[in-house]
Formats: sequence, C-alpha cells, structure tokens
Amino acid sequence: MEDTKIQWHPGFVAAMNLEFKDDKDELEFESEHNLNKKPLEIDLLVIKKKPSVQISNEIGTFFQGHNIIEYKSPDDSLDIDVFYKSGAYASLYKSYGATVDEIKADDITVSIIRHRKPRKLFQYFREHGFGISTPFKGIYRIEDNVLFPTQVVVTKELDKRLHTWIMALSGDLNKEDIKNLLGSAQHLTDASDKEMADAVLEVSLSANEQLLQELIGDDSMYETLMELMEPRLKIRDQAIWNEGQKQGQMQGQKIGQQQTQRLTAIRMLKSGRYTSEEISYISGLSQKELKSLEEN
Repeated sequence: MEDTKIQWHPGFVAAMNLEFKDDKDELEFESEHNLNKKPLEIDLLVIKKKPSVQISNEIGTFFQGHNIIEYKSPDDSLDIDVFYKSGAYASLYKSYGATVDEIKADDITVSIIRHRKPRKLFQYFREHGFGISTPFKGIYRIEDNVLFPTQVVVTKELDKRLHTWIMALSGDLNKEDIKNLLGSAQHLTDASDKEMADAVLEVSLSANEQLLQELIGDDSMYETLMELMEPRLKIRDQAIWNEGQKQGQMQGQKIGQQQTQRLTAIRMLKSGRYTSEEISYISGLSQKELKSLEEN
C-alpha cells in the first residue's frame, strides 16, 4: 500500500491523546492550531491548564504552559531547516499573544516527533556545538542554540511498554507489536479513548496491511481483530452501499433520459414533419442514433 494514501496526522493526534490519557484532565489539545489567517498551522498545541501540574508521560516531563508539537510521518524529512521552522512556529505563536509578552518565552516548549532518528540532523548538531542530553530512551533534549526548550522524539527508540500508541505509527511493525496494540485497545474503557484508539488502529493497520492479512489468518487473533475492526467495516460497507445507491440513481436517471430521447425522436420521425437535423437537435440523439432508430 502506498504511504501517500495513509493519513498519518489524524492517527498522530489520536496517539498523543492516548499517550497523555493519564493527564488528560490537566491538558488541552488543539490539533492543527492556526498561527494566523494564512495556512500556517502547528500540528498539535498542548496547553497545561495548571502550570504546577507535572506530566507523568516521559515525552511531557519538560512541558511548560504552551507546548508545540510537530509530527513528521515516516516519509517526511527532518533536516536543520525543518528543525528551525519548528522553532519559528514557536516564535510566531509567542508573538500572537493578545498583549505584549502575554505568552512568556520560558513558558513554551517545542517537540518534534519522528519514527526514525534523523542522523544527518544529529550530525549537524554535533558539528555546530549543540548540546544534547537523553533523559529517556528515544528522547533527545537540544540544550543549546535554541530559543525555546526543544526535544526530538524518536518513536522507534521509545520504551514499547510506555509508548504503545505513538510507536504504532509505523509501517514496519511486527506481529508482536500489533498484538500488543490490539491488547491495549481492548483494555480501554473510556469512550473518547476508544475513539482515539480506533484512529490509531486505522493508520497502523493500513500501514501494515500485509501483516494484517497474516494476522487475520491466525485463529488466535481473528476474533480480536474482527471485534475491533467490525465498526469500521460496517462504516465502510455502508459507504460502499450508499455510493452504489447513488450510482444506481444516476444510472437510472441516465436510462430514463435516454428512453425519453428515443421516444421523442420516434414520435418526430413518425410525424414526417421534421428534418433529421431538427430531430437530432430537439431529442439530443446523434445522427447515427437516429439512423439506427429508422432502421429498426
């Protein structure tokens, strides 16, 4: 399946909601936050409702009041220019406060999330004196030459037990990864969490379609897969049925129109009062179609 058909960003927003589900009452999520009236958007803005609250998730341990998160899908590049663009988004966000310095610079963080480690970017960091620390597996804090506290999160390196959802946004999962993901989805009880999990599963299963087919053939996984996928299958089948109905109606209208054209042409031909050009113009049939009617 081509990656261009996979809508990664909705899955990313859902995954991040699930990443922080233990602290969701303390956070506010704004997907594709508009920086101005022009099409310039932050992938995800996470706002802490109370400054004193400490976020338990590793990705959010350094969160301040306003947290800008940029997500790069598996095929997106992450080079030094993209890195600085993310910082520029944070600068613009700060500058758009209602009053001067309403949003404090030290109350903003930037997180850039990508599946694989951007090796050329990290080489640039080393060559240009950027300080880097690794407080947790897969989380790299960039400590120098940045306007705002910034981290690069490499999801492939994260602890799978702690970051099931964000790690699911990959096209190279294995059977065990999928089984763990499905198991995590089954244990969710909150309705909104289930909805978010469904969005993540939609992306993850689409990106790992061949693996999905193998799992469907696994007797131990078939029932679980069908239970989780049934709602989506019903929606898909309903959409296909609706499209079929629409096409059927259009086809019916087309057939009805053709019958009307033929009847009009036949009546005009029988009257003997009209030329073939006049009949063609009024009925909408071509000269070839008229000749076929005359022969029959």
